[in-house]
Amino acid sequence: MKVRALLSTLAAGAALVAPAVAAVPQASAAAPQGCTASDGDIYAAPTAVTGNPGELLSCREVKLSNVPGDIPMKAWKVRYVSTDAKGAKNVVTGTVAIPTAPWTKGGSRPTVAFNPGTLGSGPQCAFSKQLAGQFVDMYEGGNVGLFLKAGYAVAATDGVGYLQGQVHTYMVGANAGHALLDIVRTSRQVPGGSLQADGKVGISGYSEGGAASLWGAQLAASYAPELNVVGAAAGGVPGDLKITAKALNGSAFAGFLADALVGLSAAYPEMPFNELMNDQGKKAVADVRSNCLYGTLAVFLGARVENFSKDKLTLEQIYALKGPNGVTWGEVVDRQKLGVNIGTPASAAQYKIGFPVFQYRGWLEEIIPHETEDATRAAYCKAGINTTWKNTYPTEHLSTDWGAAGDVTNFLGERFEGKPAKGNC
Repeated sequence: MKVRALLSTLAAGAALVAPAVAAVPQASAAAPQGCTASDGDIYAAPTAVTGNPGELLSCREVKLSNVPGDIPMKAWKVRYVSTDAKGAKNVVTGTVAIPTAPWTKGGSRPTVAFNPGTLGSGPQCAFSKQLAGQFVDMYEGGNVGLFLKAGYAVAATDGVGYLQGQVHTYMVGANAGHALLDIVRTSRQVPGGSLQADGKVGISGYSEGGAASLWGAQLAASYAPELNVVGAAAGGVPGDLKITAKALNGSAFAGFLADALVGLSAAYPEMPFNELMNDQGKKAVADVRSNCLYGTLAVFLGARVENFSKDKLTLEQIYALKGPNGVTWGEVVDRQKLGVNIGTPASAAQYKIGFPVFQYRGWLEEIIPHETEDATRAAYCKAGINTTWKNTYPTEHLSTDWGAAGDVTNFLGERFEGKPAKGNC
């Protein structure tokens, strides 16, 4: 979809609002006897969280009507335990899909851990709801279908914040990486599923999902060392949020910045935010919390962050604001930067990556600045990580997701087959 075509759809999306969600049970680590949970059970806000990261809390068998191709499969919505950016346990939702055709390529069936691109922050936008046809404002069903057609299972996280009363913690790196790794653990516990603990794992995502994919890659060795992760693919990656925010502010795609500001505030509620808002800002927060992708882009078309606070704060002024512990917003944003303190397994780096990585962007990319996508790739190469890079797709941001889908599937497929990746650093 070209930019003009994308923008022409925005007005229709602006009216999308969140449906009501049902009652609130306590999250329990008790293993479910069957996948008989209601939708209300899956998306209810927990009053307490127990259990280990990745532990399945409840599940519901579903038909993925928004995955094209009539691929024979079994699929479930899942609710599971994860860990937030501060180390506390939280609850996340997602989808597990397993082809019904036998896996015949040796070993156990591999799994693709998948994080979708930006869908919006309203509760109705959850990827698990959209895959099941409860709402349609997404573009990733075909990508999921490619993995399933290849015979791979898919463990697709919704990401943090799609439960009742919550808001998606958009672009919070550790939240995204943990949720992505944990749903692989969850996928092996589904009653009626067939995935084994030794199955190889590939990580994939584009745009928001690309950032999540690299966070999953960076955290895999320390957070989920038992998972046999063999490769990660990440495209359209906003590796540096400050560079990205500067480009988005006042642009046709300012809705992504609005999602990020509200999402960061949800993950770091101790930081100054709501008290800064003027009436327009309060309405903006409500708009983010109720809209999906196209609705958010329509509402915030050309918006500037300076117009939403009482003191007309610029991005740089917001970054300078401190929370009660003396940490600034700028420091919080910098924590989400990718490619920092990464290295090979033999290094002393905080984040060790021992498998090949595929990074890519479209030649006509118009939303994420080229400088930050290129810099993330350069950081991975400098750290000695086996990196394959491609920036020659004749596509802009959204269409690169589809244009690169075949290469992503092939890259992960070769890793599942044990083939070496040459890299092109």
